[in-house]
Amino acid sequence: MKNCFKVLLLLGALALVPAFASAQAKPETPAKAAQPAAAQMPRANSADYVIGESDVLAINVWHEQELSRVLPVRADGKISLPLIGDLVAGGTTPAQLQASIVEKLRTFMENPEVTVIVQEPRSQYFTVVGEVLKPGAYPLGQRLSVLDGLAMAGGFKDFAKVKKMYILRTNSSGTTEKMPFDYKKALGGNTEQNFTLTARDTIVVP
Repeated sequence: MKNCFKVLLLLGALALVPAFASAQAKPETPAKAAQPAAAQMPRANSADYVIGESDVLAINVWHEQELSRVLPVRADGKISLPLIGDLVAGGTTPAQLQASIVEKLRTFMENPEVTVIVQEPRSQYFTVVGEVLKPGAYPLGQRLSVLDGLAMAGGFKDFAKVKKMYILRTNSSGTTEKMPFDYKKALGGNTEQNFTLTARDTIVVP
C-alpha cells in the first residue's frame, strides 16, 4: 500500500509539471505605450503645404539624373535648375512647383516626369520654450494644435506654471501678439483655446 501511495504521489507531481512550467514562462511584456499622433514628426508634403525660404527640396526628373537636384530655397524664394535657370518656389505648394517645372522642361524634352519633395521643412516651424522637457524648434509640416506642440516637446517639468502659459505670434505687419492659453480648457476639448499653430509661433511655458 505504501508503494502504491508513493506511485500515486509521483503521478500527481508529474501532472503538475506542465502547469508549473507554464507559470514560469517568460513574463508577459507590458504593451508599449502608444505614442500620440502629435509626437510623430510631421510630414511636409501635404497638399496644402506652402514652400518657404530655407526649405530643402528634392527635385527628381525621371531618367534625367543630371537635372535632378537637392537644394534649398534661397532668401528671394527662388531655386536654380539646369536648363530652366531661376524659378520661383516660395509661396507655392510642391504640386504647383512640380507643374511649373514640367511646363518649363517641355521646351527641351517630351513628357518630362518630375517629382518635388520637401525633404527638410526648415521654413515652417514653431518653438516651445520654458518649463518643458524638450524645449526647442519643431517642424510645422502639417496642421498642429497647441496641445500637439506641447506633446512634441515632451510635456511639462515639475514646476511649470501651466495657468500662465501663452503663445507669441508675429503678425503680417511684423508686430508680435501675446495670446493667453488656458491649458485646462484646451485639455477639456475647448477648440477656441486649443487653436492651430502657425509658422514661427512660440509657446511659452513659465
